[in-house]
Amino acid sequence: MSLNIQQQVEKVNGKELSYVQFVQNYLVQNQPVILTGLMDDWKACKDWVHQDGKPNLKFISTHFGKSQVQVADCGIQEFTDQKRMEMSVSEFIMKWVESKDTNGSLESNDKPLLYLKDWHFVKEYPEYCAYKTPVFFCDDWLNMYLDRYRMHMDPDSYQENNEISCSDYRFVYMGAKGTWTPLHADVFRSYSWSANVCGKKQWFFLPPSKHHLVFDRNMKNSIYNIFEGVDDTKFPCFREAIWWECTQEENEIIFVPSGWYHQVHNLEDTISINHNWFNAYNVSWVWDLLLKDYKEARYLIEDIKDICDDFEGLCQRNLAANSGMNFHDILAFMVRITLANLFLLHHLVQLEENPLCWSSGVLGDTVFNLQSIQRVALKMKSVGASTNIRILIDLNNLMEDYSFLQLFATLKETYGAIHGVFDVICEEKVLCSHIKELLNEFSCSFVGSEDLDLLVDFVFRTVGFVSGENMLLEN
Repeated sequence: MSLNIQQQVEKVNGKELSYVQFVQNYLVQNQPVILTGLMDDWKACKDWVHQDGKPNLKFISTHFGKSQVQVADCGIQEFTDQKRMEMSVSEFIMKWVESKDTNGSLESNDKPLLYLKDWHFVKEYPEYCAYKTPVFFCDDWLNMYLDRYRMHMDPDSYQENNEISCSDYRFVYMGAKGTWTPLHADVFRSYSWSANVCGKKQWFFLPPSKHHLVFDRNMKNSIYNIFEGVDDTKFPCFREAIWWECTQEENEIIFVPSGWYHQVHNLEDTISINHNWFNAYNVSWVWDLLLKDYKEARYLIEDIKDICDDFEGLCQRNLAANSGMNFHDILAFMVRITLANLFLLHHLVQLEENPLCWSSGVLGDTVFNLQSIQRVALKMKSVGASTNIRILIDLNNLMEDYSFLQLFATLKETYGAIHGVFDVICEEKVLCSHIKELLNEFSCSFVGSEDLDLLVDFVFRTVGFVSGENMLLEN
């Protein structure tokens, strides 16, 4: 079936693009783009690739072959995804090599077409430094948080290595020519970026406003493969879809915006590095999706509500199992990210006795972060999402919480990398003491979404900022 392709994804030299331009043109507009010139010094591009541009499978097998990874069989559909199996990297590479003929092409036989996906390479080999995340993608709350905390810690569903309590969303993908990924939108409605260490990919995109065109009449199931077996009766609007398309070459990075459905095909033997991430620009969409998933999880078990001792608890457990987090998890995430940003705001205000511009540089980002969190908190409050969900904040021991101090330090380093390193005026423990005094005035130890909204307002007033007006309070 042919697609109606009317848009090509823009290709831009990343060396000539400023961070502010990237934010304004692509993050704010939620538009895809291919960036070039950002991978020249990556170790992976040297070690993992032969001079002829082919993957150096021997190097990868020798140095990282013992890792256990998820491998998809591109020829077998299992529910809404491809069938997955677990094997070592060495075993995967052996199967890849065996599937090729003497000319290096895949043999036309019954051997499966295997695609290594979601390899948590950075977590397994942190000292190797395969690449450096480009500055455009550094403002990554998701992985910043997961480096210090688990997203979901419910003992009923927690397992050390399962997808629910995923350790991070930084992945390596490896696949031969012909491997592919079915149509989908990314987890949490996160942004993603994908860098081709070697090989070539073809991408097909559908904007969020048109996603209903690839769903069935009941908006329950989306199309699996846009090129095969699309039933016009089941998906009556599919032919109306207008697609974006692009070919991503070696050493190019593609930015995938939030909520865009996409299908991806490897046109050559390919290795890519991929991150999922979200921040102030799309955290509201993360909440919107979680609320939608919650309503669906609740609807599916509504018939047992009257006989269930803890119906809401069961809904939240099912939500975490299906979506990777529940209401408690996202509230805990937002509370910690909020406090880290409050620390940073307080730190920045100390640098200038009378800040002249609240909307520029690190200060502007911090204010925008807090405003975005506040908007999500108001959304949660409006639907009663956290009526019985509150997070205990132990202010007395906050300065002793190593994980939180590291989260704050990473946030500060991130904005230093983006905007330029700024002065350190006091040690974190001293800063914690200042913040503790400030928050003690707020007098709240158990924080729900309504408290989060009030807390941000309280701190804005304390430092002299009027939320939503970008101006200083008059004395």
